Amino acid sequence: MPQNKKIIDGRAVASEIRLKLKDKIAQLSGRRPGLAFILIGNDEASKAYVRMKKKGCEEVGITSHVLHLSEKISERELLAEIDHLNSSENIDGILVQQPLPKQIHTDKIVEAIDPKKDVDGFHPLNIGKLLLGHTDGLVPCTPLGIIKLLRAYKIQTDGKEVVIVGRSNIVGKPLAALLCQKQPWANSTVTLAHSHTENLAEVTKRADILITALGSPGSITAGMVKDGAVVIDVGINRTMNTLIGDVAFAEVIEKASLITPVPGGVGPMTIAMLLSNTLKAFS
Repeated sequence: MPQNKKIIDGRAVASEIRLKLKDKIAQLSGRRPGLAFILIGNDEASKAYVRMKKKGCEEVGITSHVLHLSEKISERELLAEIDHLNSSENIDGILVQQPLPKQIHTDKIVEAIDPKKDVDGFHPLNIGKLLLGHTDGLVPCTPLGIIKLLRAYKIQTDGKEVVIVGRSNIVGKPLAALLCQKQPWANSTVTLAHSHTENLAEVTKRADILITALGSPGSITAGMVKDGAVVIDVGINRTMNTLIGDVAFAEVIEKASLITPVPGGVGPMTIAMLLSNTLKAFS
């Protein structure tokens, strides 16, 4: 664990989850869970993310396959590849690494994946189940990872005011849906703020738990944070050769009771939840 007791150690929590997954998978008889990655083009960031996810699979015993396709692939050809993976008995999860080339409609690709193999949790059927409070669907990895992180640190959410800054379909919206659930690990009053929110600082200063997923480096400053708030930074911004979050960490840590670092906070949890979703899809 980091020496500063205010820092939430996502790496340590993710490591514990991976060890439990590894034990569960080792006890399986027959084949292991299978996860297929579809990587299109040669974007270095996308290739790096797939490498990290594949390494995670290897650590816990998930069989992974990378289908590396040309950036010039047509939408029809990509849909045919997905259809093949949907029908494969050895593939339990399918992940199409985003962003996709401009000739590909992302929504159409997401909807083409079998919802039972949608380990990203982006399919409309899985999002619908999340909104309805059903537990048999697959939940988006980053929001699920944040919930697990809050629970691991025994952070009270019941009745607390949560402000999420960022309304993406990947983080903001599904996380708001999770935190509104009638569950002891949720039951929060959630405000979903965004780029059009007036007087944003006044809104964020109300938060007992402030979660930011803006993709704007250092945009959340100490003046926007209530004393003693828990701050969860989902932002990953590359500046020069360094990764930084949305939060001006050095100043905000002085006001926060707990805070996630970047890197080493939410990121490791996202990959851990991908592995967890793959085992759930297998089961």
